[in-house]
Amino acid sequence: MIPKLNKYTLDFPDARDANEDGIVAWGGDLNPSRLIRAYQNGIFPWYSKNDPIIWWSTNPRLILELDDFRLSKSLKKSMKKYEYRFDTNFRDVMMHCAKTPRKSQEDTWIQEEIIEAYEELHHLGLAHSVETYYEGKLVGGLYGVVVGGVFCGESMFSHKSDASKSAFAILVKHLKEWGFDFIDAQVPTEHLKSLGAKEVSRELFLQMLKKSNMRHIDNIWKIEPPH
Repeated sequence: MIPKLNKYTLDFPDARDANEDGIVAWGGDLNPSRLIRAYQNGIFPWYSKNDPIIWWSTNPRLILELDDFRLSKSLKKSMKKYEYRFDTNFRDVMMHCAKTPRKSQEDTWIQEEIIEAYEELHHLGLAHSVETYYEGKLVGGLYGVVVGGVFCGESMFSHKSDASKSAFAILVKHLKEWGFDFIDAQVPTEHLKSLGAKEVSRELFLQMLKKSNMRHIDNIWKIEPPH
């Protein structure tokens, strides 16, 4: 039986006790303290509208070790036509991620309560966006949560060729400069695998996450103009 979270505490079951689908628990709320506790323990929320909050720790897990990122010649060329910003349009990035159609996905999980919860994390300096602009218009980007030395990617969107891949490349470049360890891409996708992401066991992921959390207790996202 999948455990229900106690609303009076922030404790989660061990991610290793997730069921075969990767579900750790259900219920609780999306307050910032609970969300950060979840990410620190390799757990993230993902659920459909009108369903209870479902907390996951997938196995296998998709991660990108920063030195493994594949920057193709075509992407490097494509990146030159865009400009990039950090954290100037966080809500709009989330809204575009919510509205962009996905293959094999009828509805979005990024509903209003998710947007409000991650906006609060953003105001606390814990959730961030990388934005791609073309002729002054937001055409792509991504957002995620920083925990320790890990960037936990949540979603990305693209309204112009390579706009989201370009934002991802900018993210990787700066994370390397800032001393981050890796990107948690959560659920395996062929798109991210093509950029160098790889599947690892949940056990290995949790070990890497714990080590990163211990090394980067006071790690911060350094706001500066992307280049």
